[in-house]
Amino acid sequence: MVEISGLSSLDGVRFGGRRIPCVITGELKSKVGRVWDAFWSGGIANPLEVMEQITYLLFIKRLDEIQTRKDRKATATGKPDPDPFFSDDQQDLRWQNFKVKDPEIMYGLVADGVFPYLRRMGGDASTYSHHMKDARFTIPGPNLLAKVVDLLDDISMDSSDTKGDIYEYMLAKIATAGQNGQFRTPRHVIDLMVEMTQPGPRDEICDPACGTAGFLVQAASYMQRVHREALLGVEQRKRFNEKTFHGFDFDNTMLRIGSMNMLLHGVENPDIRHRDSLAESAAGEAERYSLILANPPFAGSLDYESTAVDLQRIVKTKKTELLFLALFLRLLKPGGRAAVIVPDGVLFGSTKAHKELRRILVEEQQLQAVVKLPSGVFKPYAGVSTAILFFTKTDSGGTDHVWFYDVHADGLSLDDKRNPLLPEERLGVRPQGDPLTPDELLKNNLPDVLARWQERDGAERNRARTEQSFCVPKADIVAQGYDLSLNRYKEIVHEEIATRTPAEILADLEQLNEEIVKGTDELKEMLA
Repeated sequence: MVEISGLSSLDGVRFGGRRIPCVITGELKSKVGRVWDAFWSGGIANPLEVMEQITYLLFIKRLDEIQTRKDRKATATGKPDPDPFFSDDQQDLRWQNFKVKDPEIMYGLVADGVFPYLRRMGGDASTYSHHMKDARFTIPGPNLLAKVVDLLDDISMDSSDTKGDIYEYMLAKIATAGQNGQFRTPRHVIDLMVEMTQPGPRDEICDPACGTAGFLVQAASYMQRVHREALLGVEQRKRFNEKTFHGFDFDNTMLRIGSMNMLLHGVENPDIRHRDSLAESAAGEAERYSLILANPPFAGSLDYESTAVDLQRIVKTKKTELLFLALFLRLLKPGGRAAVIVPDGVLFGSTKAHKELRRILVEEQQLQAVVKLPSGVFKPYAGVSTAILFFTKTDSGGTDHVWFYDVHADGLSLDDKRNPLLPEERLGVRPQGDPLTPDELLKNNLPDVLARWQERDGAERNRARTEQSFCVPKADIVAQGYDLSLNRYKEIVHEEIATRTPAEILADLEQLNEEIVKGTDELKEMLA
């Protein structure tokens, strides 16, 4: 078994107990940009394929780093490594050895040696090696390979923060490349959902449509920051690395990229696997997870025949967004909680399935919050209006009131450019420095969302429905047929405008007419 060890994220740069994110410098961004452009000019037009090739190379680089540590240990102890990654006749396949070769020789070694080696590792029990079994080498020429190897070799892989940041920057380029952007939920939105759900060391976290594993990565980062002490023990680290994070997808490219994303963020062997979440029965996964974080695809419908029967038992529908909600209820254990992004139609749809699913959330489970997002959050590749639902599975009700928040600004412009409205350190859920000023909060609502969420059972109960956030009693929601759209309950105060009486207006008109007649008569006399 490939032991991807030595990847603890607890060694990052910290100040006052808080990790200070590593910054991707302009020079490094420029290097990534040049390599990205080289891929495109070299004939690889799909940004996911670019990311996939980089993923393979990062994997082989990481294996070499781990083997180097094992070699040092063997030298220090005088005992040979019992299970080396590379045999004596495979030393040319190690990153440190092929990276110094001439481009043509390096190209042959990678194409004819490294990639067959990766594919042979596919039968191993490691999550990462499993997803490498279909590895294909598609870099078109030696010079491009040499550029990519030089870029990756320049990146210090000692800190998982650096590794994760550079990988996330490359993932962001997928979204801005104009293709496949739907796979990436904005980082600050993920952060908000993670901060509001507060993942803990005992959680088992699942994203049934994980894509590049952004939700799982941020949940891991939160736990490493907030629960650092609880993850120091051997058993706790083993649980964190192997039993805490679960992600499903039916796209093998996404599985490879998502797995590597987790690896580079310090999670050694997560459960990232191929699974068609809506088509396969969830019986083996039922009531297993304590936290679900997800932004599932919600732009289509499935035939009844291709949908898992156990989901149709919860709600009879073809709509993917409703089927995913049914799946979440199936996967959560009693007491488990969820934060999931849904299209606005889920909140007010009038079909029987829409109404029944909302009734289940309100009456049979505990619906806690609806956070309305501005429609520009997913631009430039989608302008859909969405909201985040927060609920806990109880199977016995418990909804007392529902907290609503109307997010007007997320720190970025809501047009296709999505330019930052504040300096980088003032963006996100937990901006650095002093609390945001009232003017800054108008441009970035996210810190206010988190602060008011924590008061949802206290001061927020007394907020008027004219405010940006407020609570609605369950009885009012039931009276509205379980409609969960914020506008159904929000009250708008119209500014009173003083107007004159009709008689005063008519009097003014008569006076104007008299002035016009008088002026006309004077003009006629002048002309005569």
